[in-house]
Amino acid sequence: MVNIAELRARSNKMSQRELAEEMGVTQSQISRWEKDPLTMSSVNLVKVALFFGVTTDELLGVKQG
Repeated sequence: MVNIAELRARSNKMSQRELAEEMGVTQSQISRWEKDPLTMSSVNLVKVALFFGVTTDELLGVKQG
């Protein structure tokens, strides 16, 4: 599982506010997603995955095999 906070850190230490602006959501939503990615809508899950170049499975902690 890859955490959104970790992805933000890898991305030039992007703040929650910066990511929120990119995603068109509030900073509190980003905070909530970092604590529990299952709170993301499917649309936002895909947006975040595409933005960071990871899979939705990675964000949700789904293990293959």
